This record gives sequence, structure tokens and C-alpha cells, in this order.
Amino acid sequence: MQVDLFPADKIAEVTVTTTIETKEVITKTKSIRVNHNGRNPLPLHIRREEIILEPTQDITGLTPVSQQITEVLEYKVGELFIKKYIRPEYIKPTQDGTQAMRVIAVLPSMPIDKCIAGPSLLAYLMVSKFVDHLPIHRLLQMFLRQKVVIDAATVCGWLKAVGILIELLYDALRQEVLNTHSLGIDETPLKVIDKNKKGTTHQGYYWVYYNTLNNLVLFKYQPGRDGGFPKEMLNGYKGHIHVDGYGGYTQFENTTDIIVSNCWAHARRKFIDAQKFDNAKASEVLTLIAQLYGVEKHCRENHFTSDQIKQARQQQSVPILAAIELVLKTQLTTSLPNSPLGKAIQYTLSRWNKLNVYTQEGFLPIDNNLVENSIRPIAIGRKNWLFAGSHEAAQRSAMLYSLFATCKLHNIDPMQWLTEVLAKIKDHPINKIKELLPQNYNAHIA
Repeated sequence: MQVDLFPADKIAEVTVTTTIETKEVITKTKSIRVNHNGRNPLPLHIRREEIILEPTQDITGLTPVSQQITEVLEYKVGELFIKKYIRPEYIKPTQDGTQAMRVIAVLPSMPIDKCIAGPSLLAYLMVSKFVDHLPIHRLLQMFLRQKVVIDAATVCGWLKAVGILIELLYDALRQEVLNTHSLGIDETPLKVIDKNKKGTTHQGYYWVYYNTLNNLVLFKYQPGRDGGFPKEMLNGYKGHIHVDGYGGYTQFENTTDIIVSNCWAHARRKFIDAQKFDNAKASEVLTLIAQLYGVEKHCRENHFTSDQIKQARQQQSVPILAAIELVLKTQLTTSLPNSPLGKAIQYTLSRWNKLNVYTQEGFLPIDNNLVENSIRPIAIGRKNWLFAGSHEAAQRSAMLYSLFATCKLHNIDPMQWLTEVLAKIKDHPINKIKELLPQNYNAHIA
């Protein structure tokens, strides 16, 4: 069977060739029309380079009656270029002619004083490292192919300087993230070089705070996983927090200002793992959990309001939860406590009240998957950069991860955003710093 790999239309023609062996070989060819999704159209905003191809035959005196257009997507290597600012100097005498003054244009504000790197190059380095996960040394090797030599230590200095520049922006984002009553929290490890530890690295953590109502993310580096770190961050916070089963969050369970809910995705994974041990019992629970997610999917696809979601959960999810609890308690009496199934049941029942909290409000998520999705780039990046050079560097990285993750959540091009921010931030009024945040990009800066 021969299939056209690049069909021009959504209905593709497939040519099927069959060979029947008799006294002679007879080849029969027939065409079958089948449904085909077709290729995605090429975006209209991409620059077109027109190439007109004339026939090789003599066309003297002929007038074209139509034209066939074929578009091929090509790639041009990113270009390093130099902005050369030329400022003519003038000498302007005073009216009486006794004195003269020097007249010259003022240079545009640069992100880093006396630095050869402009906003776009600095933004490219940051986006390449923290969004595309390219190590700095690999970027410098790419520059070398264009005969541009930049020292690695110099670039590290640029990274540090940019980190200082965006500290106020990061602080503004932190205030916006905590300005909610629905906050997801999680943490992920990273290795950090510590000058006090010879021959090994320090185990640090990125703590992630996700404003689920406004889609804002904050990464905060801490040297450990102690529960005191989120306690410090949440000082003065009032609302819900959505967390996994880590014991560091139990300190918030008896507070009056914070309501803790647990994650159904974590509970579900326990039973997925238990399927290898007892497929029948684990699958019985998973089927009921799937019904909970079915309610959420129905609400999402029909664009339910918060009040409508709450009503659907009360009417549909609460009875399903009651059925799950009954099944778990029944299975607990016939399951080995230390088996994968027994541990999954105990994990879920011990957190049962916190797993039911989400049904009390329509704006609460059923799980913490939004937070985990924001952490995923960290896991990818760790495979490339392996460790942070210091505790200070880890926090600078946390600031950039926070801002870039928020860009992604609001469909903002991080390269374009950071280039414009770096060009403006030194001259931007401090009391209006929030205007430069990614979620406000279209309204104030574009």
C-alpha cells in the first residue's frame, strides 16, 4: 500500500496495489478515498520568501492563466547582530558667545551598565536556559560557530545581574500569587553546590505555590524540606491549600485561617501501583475514582460556573465518595496491611476528610495536578544542568522559573516579554512594577 505522506486535502487518496499470480503477473490498481485529518496550515504571521519558478520551455508571448502555490517551511539559524549607536557631538555657544556647551544624545537605558549584552541577548540566554533547558556552555558553543567568543564566567555574571534586576518583579509576583483563597503547594528536590560540603552536593528544594484561581506560579528555593518553610511563606494567608500527603503540611490542619485539602491524583496512583498485587480490588476503587473525574470533566466541558460545579459535586460526587469509602473499609478487612493494596487503602482512609474538602466549593480543584505540571520543566532541566552552582544561584533560578511559568500559563512569548521588560525595568516606576508582570503584559507593556 502506497500512502501520500503529505496530502494536500483533508480527503486523501490512497493507492492500493495488489498482485495476483496466475500464468502471468497481472497488477490491478484501484483508488480508495479515506478520511484524513490533513496537515496543519502554516501560520499566516510567518515571513514568506517568494520564489518564482518559470518553465524551462519557451513561453514568449504567453500569459499565465493561473498559478500553483507550494509552501515549504524552512529554518534560518538565529542571528547575533550588533546595534551600533552613533551619537554626533555638537558644541553650542551661549547667546552671548562667551561660553559653549556640549550637545549629544543620551544613550538608551541598558539592563546592565557597561555590558556588551543588550536586552534581547540577555533574554535569549535566560529563555534558552530556563525554558528550553540548554546549558550555558552549549549556548556558547553555538555562538562560537558564528565566530563570537564569550567567556562562561562573563555570562554567569550577566545571569546574576539579571537576577538582581528582576528581584522587585519577583516580589510583586509573590504578592499576587498569595492574593487568593485557593493555593496549591508542592516541592521538588534539586542538587546545589555548597562550599561547605566537599566532594558532594547539598539537597535543596524548590517549593512551588500555585494560585489556582488566577493561574500564577511562584518558585521559592529553600535549603531543605522542613515544614517551617511553607509556614513562613503562608504567614498571614487565609484560604484553602491543596497538598499531597507529606507530613510537613499537617501543621496547618488545626489552624483557623487555613483549610487543608488533599490530592485525589496521589491517592489514585497508589491504587494504580496496587493493581499488580490485586487487580480486582484495586480496579474496583479506580473505577469509582474515574467517576469522580467524570463529574469534573462534565463540568469543565460545559463551562460550569463555580456555583454550578459545587452543585454538581454535592449531587453527584458526594454519593460516589460515600461508595468509595464503603468499598475501602470493606477491602481493608481482607487486605494485608503491608501489601501495596493495604497501604493504598490506609493512605486514602487516613486522609479521607481532606480528600472530601473539594466538594464544599466549586472553585477548589480535585487534585494538585496544576502544581505538578508547573514543576515538570524543573525535572527536564535537571537532566541538562544537573545542579545549581550555589544557594544564591538556586534562588535566582527560582525567580526566572516563576516568571517563565506564569508566561506559559497566560500564553505569553517569554522571549518577547523578557526582552521588553529588560529594556524598560530600570526606568520603570517602582510603584507600578506590577505592570511588567507576565499576566499584565498585553495591557501595559506590549
